[in-house]
Amino acid sequence: MVLVFAETWNGQFKKSTFEAVRYGASCAQMAGSHCTALVMGACDNPSELATHGAENIIHVSDAGSFEPHAFAGTMADIAQKDGAKALVIAGTSNGKALAGILAIKANAAAISQVIALPESMSPLTVERSAFSSKGLEICASNAAQTVLTLIPNAIGMTEVSPGAGNLQSAGMSGTALAVPGEQTVASGSIPLPEAERVVSAGRGLKAAENWGMVEALATVLGATTACSKPVSDIGWRPHSEHVGQTGIQINPQLYIAIGISGAIQHLAGVSGSKVIVAINIDPEAPFFKAADYGVVGDAFEVVPKLTEALKKHFA
Repeated sequence: MVLVFAETWNGQFKKSTFEAVRYGASCAQMAGSHCTALVMGACDNPSELATHGAENIIHVSDAGSFEPHAFAGTMADIAQKDGAKALVIAGTSNGKALAGILAIKANAAAISQVIALPESMSPLTVERSAFSSKGLEICASNAAQTVLTLIPNAIGMTEVSPGAGNLQSAGMSGTALAVPGEQTVASGSIPLPEAERVVSAGRGLKAAENWGMVEALATVLGATTACSKPVSDIGWRPHSEHVGQTGIQINPQLYIAIGISGAIQHLAGVSGSKVIVAINIDPEAPFFKAADYGVVGDAFEVVPKLTEALKKHFA
């Protein structure tokens, strides 16, 4: 059996959750088994996961706010009881916090940064991103249970047949080590790890008040905004928008970098992007070597013109 942690936010499933459940369903099909989705906390429609391949859905409605030790303990107990071979988690902030603790509590192996469906289920063999997304590794696990953490957007929505969606109830069995604090996020924006389009900018914008044109371009594209580390360090943008090796690592379909030189640390966090567009006034900017498309020009002239052209295109 394959057990998937189905993360929710404000009672709704994230896109990364659907990716994880579909991944789990594909793994189960390869193993001749079934996929069970574990929903913890308030959820408006847990049965929705059946359309993404979940045969069984276990809803722990009394879970409360996310606390990794309590969630991991409960998931480990269910995995042990039902004989789960693979425990699948989307690599969101909560997912990453959960994965390591779950591996310890379940006495399981752990493979992070997974980017493809297994090559084999016996032994469980998967491909993962390594060395700041510059390399790939093939990892095999002979453990009785293995925790797999997926990179959001890297695998996508695999094709699966709808599951039966048998809904069951369960209670919390894990113990929290701390009282969860109140979680807040910016509303109306897709989380960076899940965004398919990202518009990012650096110190080339010269001041925080110039960010309006970045947000305007992002709005036209239906994109999420991001920034380089120096920009978040000096307070122009919140640290939650910092992408790079020491920030959030992303894998969007489109990444537009405006006024970012392209330091190694930044490239390490965005190199998984399918298409990279760099806009910089400096023709020698390192980012151009990594970009699929480059525009040499003043961002204050290029970006507004690009925004207007896209508005006409989408009109």
